[in-house]
Amino acid sequence: QVQLVESGGGLVQAGGSLRLSCAASTRSFSSYAMGWFRQAPGKVREFVAAISWSGGRTYYADSVKGRFTISRDNARNTVYLQMNSLKPEDTAVYYCAAHRVPGGSYASTSIKEYDNWGQGTQVTVSS
Repeated sequence: QVQLVESGGGLVQAGGSLRLSCAASTRSFSSYAMGWFRQAPGKVREFVAAISWSGGRTYYADSVKGRFTISRDNARNTVYLQMNSLKPEDTAVYYCAAHRVPGGSYASTSIKEYDNWGQGTQVTVSS
């Protein structure tokens, strides 16, 4: 198991930027693929972005492609989500998640594969 703590959320105007961080407490951070998900009020939690253990593979939801960038620093046990050109529809609680990838270099886009979750950080984009 790995403990995940998100930070960096807040209130921003449409068109603005935020960078989310997720710190992981584990000695084997590089054994985990990492993902970001979000959940808006009254909606199901949805995939946003994911990154393989090495950072060599990244995946994005169509709704954020070209605006959001996921990255990781294995030396700092941290994954980031840079969010640019934010829109009101990006308003949600953003969750960091992790799943192990023994022997694999991929990251799942399916919520079902993630078994470690943070508490979430609120992102609100005003129009």
